[in-house]
Amino acid sequence: MYLEQYGLKESPFSITPDPRYVFLSERHRDALAHLLYGIGKGGSGGFVQLTGEVGTGKTTLCRLLLEQLPENTRVALVLNPKVSPVELVETVCEELKLDIEGKRGSLKALVDTLNTFLLDAYAQGLRVVLIVDEAQNLSVESLEQVRLLTNLETPTQKLLQIILLGQPELRTLLERQDLRQLAQRITARYHLMPLDADECEAYVRHRMAVAGSRKLPFTRLGLRALYQRSGGVPRLINIIADRSLMAGFARETDAIGERLVDLAADETLPGHARYYVRRYGRWAALGIAVASASAAAWWANRPVPAPAPPVLAPVAPAATQADPSEELVAKLGGGAATDLAAWTQLLSRWQVSSSEVSVAEAARCQPQIFPGFDCLRGRATLEQLARFDRPLLLELEAGGKHGLALLRGISGDKVQLDFAGTSHTLDRSAVTRLWQGGFYATWRLPADVPGRLKQGDAGAGVAWVKGQLARLDGHGEGNFGPAYFDAALEERVRKLQVAYGLTADGIVGPETLFALAALSPEGPHLARNVE
Repeated sequence: MYLEQYGLKESPFSITPDPRYVFLSERHRDALAHLLYGIGKGGSGGFVQLTGEVGTGKTTLCRLLLEQLPENTRVALVLNPKVSPVELVETVCEELKLDIEGKRGSLKALVDTLNTFLLDAYAQGLRVVLIVDEAQNLSVESLEQVRLLTNLETPTQKLLQIILLGQPELRTLLERQDLRQLAQRITARYHLMPLDADECEAYVRHRMAVAGSRKLPFTRLGLRALYQRSGGVPRLINIIADRSLMAGFARETDAIGERLVDLAADETLPGHARYYVRRYGRWAALGIAVASASAAAWWANRPVPAPAPPVLAPVAPAATQADPSEELVAKLGGGAATDLAAWTQLLSRWQVSSSEVSVAEAARCQPQIFPGFDCLRGRATLEQLARFDRPLLLELEAGGKHGLALLRGISGDKVQLDFAGTSHTLDRSAVTRLWQGGFYATWRLPADVPGRLKQGDAGAGVAWVKGQLARLDGHGEGNFGPAYFDAALEERVRKLQVAYGLTADGIVGPETLFALAALSPEGPHLARNVE
């Protein structure tokens, strides 16, 4: 109903998952990297646990994970875990397309069949993963059966990697004394938090833009109210924002402010929550104030015991400070899954959705991944990368093991890297010991800019080059003469190449295109407050 009024091609806030609308906050990117790393070498057969409140995006991450798994991975996805232990193993076998005719109901026969399959898959170089969604609904008996499945192993290798996705109740469940053996086998934990205020605004802008909007109808106060009423939970943001657009359409207004968002939230949030906030909120506030005053009075008049005589403890020898790069080195060699996790982080920095390109396809780093998005594999120094001011992937190597790490920031002598879902802050000297200069970079640019421009060329690509160089000269955007690559432009390109430490040949190739694209304020940049 409101599409035409707000210039939309489709509803931007449907709660049905759509890969085109995926917005990955930094928390979502880190969570996805944890999952990908867990499927690779990082989990070493242990459990990977991802929890989060209802509506924070666990199912969306699961869908992205399934799209980005390495080709040598076989997956059993359990969506309904409210089953008995025998039914759970039956479901796993069915998901893996195993023949269990005549074996149903027999736990031993089912586990034997599964074990035979896992040994065969291991011999073929395949990795088998079990993903249990809504894992908080597993019974204690079923959880124990899941744990026993990890006992399927060779002398050196676990045969089954297990990922548990669930609501916060899963964490409470795994704190039970009788589940301590399972809890000890969880090698990676991540709790997905709601979006913060800035991420909430970016989320709304992203979905509106995908739906075709050129102007955001939500005012600054409207966005603030949307964050406050939704708590940053994406599903609630969708529901309240959709109802807000309906309210704006009904009132024929192009600006959706705080009042309309509050009205929409009152209509869509659970009724009992609104009732108690309105009915008891004032008295609750009064009660808190009274309690605080009473506590303050008790504290002021509490009996103060005489100070105990000091106990002199022996002075322990100063511990040798560990090299912060050792933890990173220990994780190298994670293989395809770890590299795909790094590519996932890089693509999400550019807000590239899975509908535009798969992570595996992007990781091939063709000169043009898709029209308007290019890739470069090159060599450089940290000083050059700092000048480019874009996040990119570094090729690390130590002890014959390799891995890709996301360069997130450079500040003074400190470098911030993300590797295998963990942030590492290293000295430059430590980075140069692990990195020989190889990197992968991606960037956006107009789709009509060719991959190579030289003197004598003309057209839209030359016009874009002139515009980017004008940014460097501080002239901003505008018309900078005919779109013709003349001798003067060639000389200007040479100066840019010298400034960025590139071969000064006056030809706009991939590295020069990257340097020109880096002049745009749009897109991600390196952090400058690394500590």
